[in-house]
Amino acid sequence: MTTRQPSKPRPRRPAAQKPRPYHHGDLRRVLIDAALQLAAEGAEVSVREAARRAAVSPGAPFRHFPNRDALMAAAAEEAQRRFRAEIEATLSKAPAAGPLGRFRAFGLAYLRWAMRNPAHFEIISTGRYFAHGSSAELTRDNAELIGLTEGILAEAAEQGLLRPADLKQVQIAGRALVYGFARMNLDGHFPRWGVAEGEIERMAEQVIDLFIAGIAKS
Repeated sequence: MTTRQPSKPRPRRPAAQKPRPYHHGDLRRVLIDAALQLAAEGAEVSVREAARRAAVSPGAPFRHFPNRDALMAAAAEEAQRRFRAEIEATLSKAPAAGPLGRFRAFGLAYLRWAMRNPAHFEIISTGRYFAHGSSAELTRDNAELIGLTEGILAEAAEQGLLRPADLKQVQIAGRALVYGFARMNLDGHFPRWGVAEGEIERMAEQVIDLFIAGIAKS
């Protein structure tokens, strides 16, 4: 008579795993932030590198950004929104300053933002990263900011605060001043001009005041 061996328990089937929720609530936003951070570090910006920074698979970002240009356009639009928020917040605090006071506040807000956010300034002010004309949002925002300065200068002229001049020339000269100053700071020129890092913001105020003194009626 053969002895019956006890049957071995059957191995349990592993429980079906529920799909893991995607760990980024807003992948698009995370990728934009990663692109801005890469630019701030002076690193090469690519969709795949942004994906690596976001800790997602290399293919995941392409549902949002089919190529690098699309990612950089979104990053520039975000940088522009932050820039515009800075301008609007500054102007909202200077409603009683008069048009030349608001013009000064606008210029200082531009320079302070550019100096504190050099990578963002680089993205929205140069064609190094992508063709700016390909973004309708950037084009619209730039046109609105240009219109804002036009309105401020027109108000100053109507109030008799400006020397006789072509307002378009004044506007372009003002833009060249703040852009050139921000660019000099970004490119590290001020030390050779004898301006220490801690003195740059004060120098920005002085050059804007000098410009306004040149266009204001005495």
